[in-house]
Amino acid sequence: MRGGEAPVGPSPIAASGEFVLPTGRVEFPIPRELRIDEIPGVIADFAQATRNAREAGFDGVELHGANGYLQDQFLQDGSNKRTDAYGGSLENRARLMLETTHAMIDAWSADRVGVRLSPSSFLYGVDDSDQLATFGFVIRALDTLGVGYICLLEPNARDAERGVQIRNVAETFRPMTSVPIIVNTGFDKAKANAVLAKGDADLVAFGVPYIANPDLVERLRIDAPLNKPDPSLFYGGGAKGYTDYPALQTVAAA
Repeated sequence: MRGGEAPVGPSPIAASGEFVLPTGRVEFPIPRELRIDEIPGVIADFAQATRNAREAGFDGVELHGANGYLQDQFLQDGSNKRTDAYGGSLENRARLMLETTHAMIDAWSADRVGVRLSPSSFLYGVDDSDQLATFGFVIRALDTLGVGYICLLEPNARDAERGVQIRNVAETFRPMTSVPIIVNTGFDKAKANAVLAKGDADLVAFGVPYIANPDLVERLRIDAPLNKPDPSLFYGGGAKGYTDYPALQTVAAA
């Protein structure tokens, strides 16, 4: 996929699990450690992507600092074993996340930049010894920057079964920030309305239900039954189980 070039990470630690290619699933290779002189270029890429999105007419951009993506790898001490200015202390491990956010804000404006975090996830083996302290530090820093919103992922069923440090993510971090919070993972209509009514979040994002239900909003509005998703076919390289779920009109016509 990268023409033989090794992927990069904060430290040479292979991600756990498998990667989906059109030809099938493969194990993750060991990445090479990103050199400190390469980091400014990575941050500049995110700033340029922000400018590209603005010029293309988007309403805003979101830094994917969750789910084992690069900024998440740098943030958590289970995947970041560096000893330079981007490793070791919590402040150093959070540096890439916050410098990237700064650059994106400079490329547009704070209210147009959101950040996605997964304080209780264990995707691809990324983990931290003290997630409350780590993510609390980042969320308070993002609050100071005045970002447009923070999207927080609740633990999924697999994470909860494994055991998590923070079971109720939005409830835990809501007092730490005044910016809007979007919450995600495992929500249906009832759970979404409940978390909004409680005040732990301002919005609820749906992912998996949207893949299986292209008309999810209308289905929720009229309390129509939902298509059942097939996660084994997600992102597998074809339409089956990804873009071929029927809309209500199609079902009614059939």
